[in-house]
Amino acid sequence: MKLYYFDVLNPRKACALARHLGLPVEFVHVNLGKSEHKTPAFLAMNPNGKVPVLVDGDTTLWESNAIMCYLARKAGSDLWPQDARQFDVLRWLMWDATEFAPKAGTLYFEHVIKARFGMGPPDAAEVQKATEGFLRFAAVLEAHLRGRRYLVGEALSVADFAVAITLPYAQQAQLPLQTFPEIRRWHAQMNELPAWREPFPELAGTPAMTKAA
Repeated sequence: MKLYYFDVLNPRKACALARHLGLPVEFVHVNLGKSEHKTPAFLAMNPNGKVPVLVDGDTTLWESNAIMCYLARKAGSDLWPQDARQFDVLRWLMWDATEFAPKAGTLYFEHVIKARFGMGPPDAAEVQKATEGFLRFAAVLEAHLRGRRYLVGEALSVADFAVAITLPYAQQAQLPLQTFPEIRRWHAQMNELPAWREPFPELAGTPAMTKAA
């Protein structure tokens, strides 16, 4: 299997899960700064021109949440449960994609990505709007986590890998987490996983096996 990635939010999910599961994945670095995601070869795999992309034999899959579910099933892991819990996991994947991630992701973009790629200062209006939305949806997450170790009861799942994805960048992205102790506690548990702390091959001291053309 080949997993095409760059060290930004959505690929982080897939890379962390692949490393956590110990799957035989070849990590292929795609340099967004050099527009390698816009080459004809890459667009043939994902016409959206985004990472991550997973290639497994005749299967080519994009969208990080779908890739995570595929990898978990490939590994025979309960991280993508095959019983009634699957619907609860799916609920949180969808909630994150439509509610929480857009707000947290905007703060990540304004404070982290813009600085990294020299795109100018944060847009104050966007930051204020995203912060207000983040506080609203973080309150939903905080309430849900009370009395639960993970999002779906006591068991780690792909939902945790998805919803927590901006939290490693909380300080840089200026995520307002001060009044959300349950979220901080939950993410501290995620940080106990080596693959979560160091999801990317080059940042974990292991070079990517292949470089994208």
